[in-house]
Amino acid sequence: MVGGSDDVVDGTASSAAWHGVVTRVFTFGKGRSEGNKGMKSLLGGKGGSLAEMASIGLSVPPGITISTEACQEYQLNGRELPEGLWEKVLEGLETMEKDIKASLGDPSKPVLISVRSGAEISMPGMMDTVLNLGLNDEVVTGLASKSEERFAYDCYRRFLDMFGNVVLGIPHKLFEEKLEKLKLEKGVKLDTDLTASDLKKLVKQYKNVYLESKGEKFPADPKQQLQLAIKAVFDSWDSPRAIKYRSINQITGLKGTAVSIQCMVFGNMGNTSGTGVLFTRNPSTGEKKLYGEFLSNAQGEDVVAGIRTPEDFNTMKSSMPNAYKELVENCEILERHYKDMMDIEFTVQEDRLWMLQCRSGKRTGKAAVTIAVDMVNEGLVDMSSAIKMVEPQHLDQLLHPQFEDPTAYKDKVVAKGLPASPGAAVGQIVFRAEDAEAWHAQGKSVILVRTETRPEDVGGMHAAVGILTARGGMTSHAAVVARGWGKCCVSGCFEIHVNDLKKVVVIGHIVIKEGEWLSLNGSTGEVILGKQPLSPPTLSGDLEIFMSWADKIRHLKVMANADTPEDALIARRNGANGIGLCRTEHMFFASDERLKTVRKMIMAVTQEQRKAALNSLLPYQRSDFEGIFRAMDGLPVTIRLLDPPLHEFLPQGDHQQIVSELTAETGIKEEEVFSGIEKLSEVNPMLGFRGCRLGIAYPELTEMQASAIFQAAVSMSNQGVKVFPEIMVPLVGTPQAWFCLFLCLITRELGHQVSLIQSVAKKVFSEMGFSLSYKVGTMIEIPRAALVADEIAKEADFFSFGTNDLTQMTFGYSRDDVGKFLPTYLAQGILQNDPFEVLDQRGVGQLIKIATERGRAARPSLKVGICGEHGGEPSSIAFFAEAGLDYVSCSPFRVPIARLAAAQVVV
Repeated sequence: MVGGSDDVVDGTASSAAWHGVVTRVFTFGKGRSEGNKGMKSLLGGKGGSLAEMASIGLSVPPGITISTEACQEYQLNGRELPEGLWEKVLEGLETMEKDIKASLGDPSKPVLISVRSGAEISMPGMMDTVLNLGLNDEVVTGLASKSEERFAYDCYRRFLDMFGNVVLGIPHKLFEEKLEKLKLEKGVKLDTDLTASDLKKLVKQYKNVYLESKGEKFPADPKQQLQLAIKAVFDSWDSPRAIKYRSINQITGLKGTAVSIQCMVFGNMGNTSGTGVLFTRNPSTGEKKLYGEFLSNAQGEDVVAGIRTPEDFNTMKSSMPNAYKELVENCEILERHYKDMMDIEFTVQEDRLWMLQCRSGKRTGKAAVTIAVDMVNEGLVDMSSAIKMVEPQHLDQLLHPQFEDPTAYKDKVVAKGLPASPGAAVGQIVFRAEDAEAWHAQGKSVILVRTETRPEDVGGMHAAVGILTARGGMTSHAAVVARGWGKCCVSGCFEIHVNDLKKVVVIGHIVIKEGEWLSLNGSTGEVILGKQPLSPPTLSGDLEIFMSWADKIRHLKVMANADTPEDALIARRNGANGIGLCRTEHMFFASDERLKTVRKMIMAVTQEQRKAALNSLLPYQRSDFEGIFRAMDGLPVTIRLLDPPLHEFLPQGDHQQIVSELTAETGIKEEEVFSGIEKLSEVNPMLGFRGCRLGIAYPELTEMQASAIFQAAVSMSNQGVKVFPEIMVPLVGTPQAWFCLFLCLITRELGHQVSLIQSVAKKVFSEMGFSLSYKVGTMIEIPRAALVADEIAKEADFFSFGTNDLTQMTFGYSRDDVGKFLPTYLAQGILQNDPFEVLDQRGVGQLIKIATERGRAARPSLKVGICGEHGGEPSSIAFFAEAGLDYVSCSPFRVPIARLAAAQVVV
């Protein structure tokens, strides 16, 4: 270690506290390493993998890694290198030079180096890299004398382009224009067709670009180049595209990027050289078969950037048999060492293999599940390890629709590219990333069409449902990023010609304009005209096996929020353990007839009018409950009584328009309708007349709903369906709330409703000659309810946390208005996450813990769960499990994700 002991640092050690010495620079080379794979937080993914590969004896070019903590210090130090860091880098550089018996900047024995980024979590293409560093007019001459003149000047022109763009911010297109103009003059199509003399001329032109663009000469001192490159890589941590990528993927808490400085090995030294990217298994399907691409006489960025479309890596077998054999062996070694599917970058220099990178490979949802199941069957990992190999978002991908009938659209296929990321995408085409984001914000489904994608396109790529590129291979930027997100992608589609200026894509004689519909099949690479129909996914095969493992491991039950029999069936198919929230008010919107009847109930002047309307609603509700009980045969169903403010059921429009419509619908006099609307008007309806307050003010409302529930339960029981109804009273806040009802009866909110429900149950059971067990509980969604949970638990069989309202009332954020300021809060770091999506564990979470502990102290048998949006969010699920809840309830489509997240809490 530079500046420290020769001992290997333990994977948990911190560089800032190791032996009391601040250690920022770590060295590695074949057979030796000062780091290991357990130090990713310090060395980044790249630095950790280089150290690990070196330590197990693979051929890794020697180098050094500057820690992520140094990046953090750099950011805090006004973007200046921390004191003493540069001296340690030079010491590490000296160790590298001794290893290879060559020196940076020495024309007689030159070494070129790469400077690469590498954060703890992989962010493909988002941060910067500089290759071939160390060249100048003297060094290039020395390099040419030891290799080939064309090779040396090819490296030089590449370095001038990359250094100018990455380090000095000179637009890449200024260099590209010079290159394209020279190729046109020489009558050649490929860069490789340019001669050494051509490249010398290009180098001069590139140097002029520096003068024209920056007003200064290219910096010829190799050590100055290195220092500037280190700063540029550190700066790229806060580039707009990197910030966007971290935001999209909710990556927080990282210190920064490490910088790996490594001796260059060259894939552009002729036909026995090349570079490639390889996965130890297919990252799209999970098939146990090496999957990758190779470019002969090229450097690594040519593959990843998608500038040239590469060949299948198996072409190496005939052209470079020794390197191919060693590469295949290394893949097996690495997969068994890491017990995972690996993504490998390699270079062959004159038939000698060098390993440049290895990391856990990004994969689609289908591949993730297949790999996990296969590795268990192969005995490579156990069931618990397999559960950790699949991320919740992988399951999200598998639950997306596929094409209804792939054979039906065959006559609409207009082109075929590479199947870079599977799935189906149907959308309107756009040509710029910014347009994709803007159209997505308007609720449109878009497909981003590009000649090739660049890292700065990341926002548009995320907004699009699919990506189509004319250039680039299966491991290009577009392919890797799309697979990581589970987005459909077709790359390397040579048949299409993209015209960004005219915003059209031309395929043969067909011209498709921006806004027109296109469909992509990412599994076959097909590009299809028009809007093709999609069908819902199913849980089967490997996914079914994998989910059965998750169910064996998890302790937390997973319920579903379902309001219709159709939703209940989907929930059951997706493995729900019951219904945790059935919102009865949604049933009222199912037809115009129901809605009109509800409005009659709301506008009723007398109790008789109200009861008449409710009696008309009862058959509708009973029928819906029967369907849900039938769908959930043998599983519990939790039904929430009416919750929203009554004004939500009224028509929209101006005051007079509403009055006229209600008068016509209900037959009630206009002045009475006007008076009724005035009474419903509230300043803050979400904190007003809603929830249990409706049932207390209008007991007949609770009576009708309870009657419908119990009648449906008895009816289904008589048909052999096992029914377990649970009735949930919403918005309870005070165990000792005072209300003057009729004869000024003093009662409690929950107690009032429980008593009413019990009375209805007794009546229904008597009339129908059948009784069954049921539960009555409450939603905890008011902070005060959480604090007095011990009192509430005396009346409740169960608690269900309504985290949407609990978050709203704890923060004082209106869900309807939070969009006006929340983006600013997130951008400025005032909040790390949207609290309506990710549970606020320090505030709302503590209320949940308090309520659970106090409720169970009063009633040990109390069942506790959660039914807000957070019930399907993985980090929130982990908190609920730790807090001792019995279940979570979420959307039917997120049930598999919640099942997996609940299992991952255990392992």
